[in-house]
Amino acid sequence: MNLQGVLTAMITPFRDGELDEERLKKNIEFQISSGVDGLVPVGTTGESPTLSFREHERVIEITVEVAAGRVPVVAGTGANSTSEALELHAFAKKAGANACLSVNPYYNKPTQEGLYRHFMTLADKVDLPIVLYNIPGRTGITMTAQTVARLRKHPNIVAIKEATGIIDMTSEIRSLCDITVLSGDDTLTLPLMAIGAAGVISVASNLVPAMVKKLTSLAMAGDFMEAAKIHHMLFPLVKSLFLEGNPVGIKYAMQAAEMDTGELRLPLWPASEATRKTIESCMAQVGIGK
Repeated sequence: MNLQGVLTAMITPFRDGELDEERLKKNIEFQISSGVDGLVPVGTTGESPTLSFREHERVIEITVEVAAGRVPVVAGTGANSTSEALELHAFAKKAGANACLSVNPYYNKPTQEGLYRHFMTLADKVDLPIVLYNIPGRTGITMTAQTVARLRKHPNIVAIKEATGIIDMTSEIRSLCDITVLSGDDTLTLPLMAIGAAGVISVASNLVPAMVKKLTSLAMAGDFMEAAKIHHMLFPLVKSLFLEGNPVGIKYAMQAAEMDTGELRLPLWPASEATRKTIESCMAQVGIGK
């Protein structure tokens, strides 16, 4: 399995407090028809912390079923309890996911050795490729490049979603091992691809998959000048999507583009009027919206 290009960090649509399965299926078809290279359900963008275990499993099931092998499905299966993460990893394997996205255990702030033992346990016990997810802004802990290199020695640990916001981290990781690096920040996709990243797990591609796909394709072909034009065009929109956090912005943008994703789940709250206006203005600049 070759993870590269644009993999969409899928939103989870809700309607009247329940999972909106029909809207989810439509979103999956839209993504695939737009040419994305993979789907990543039930990550942070998919509001995974608010889903019940059964809802989490159901989103993975639907995504695998609808994708039907047309693109890889990298299921979000992270947890701050190793035993809970094992359950989710095992379910993703059973459901037919191609790989899983596993975030650093959050809140309990393990040591580097604790991180190493956590991911090695998952890799040893479930035969499913793992994409590590390094995002200290949400987890309170940063996996070092040295720990990534140790983990890469396991054949089931194949990639990392790099969301530290530090460009040097990608350089350090790539200097120590050959793991596939995927950007975890839309604004850093092009800079990271310039130093060896293979693509992005993207929030913005929920809304503009074809544009993000074109950017990554140009970068993969070495045409960084043309890719930079798309980067600069999308930059204000991407920044606006994160003014009040993710997925608050992207869910509003999709609603404004008539791809209604329903409500957010508490503790998330809809975007303020000022943020909505900013998002709409930025969408208009790239030719989308009502």
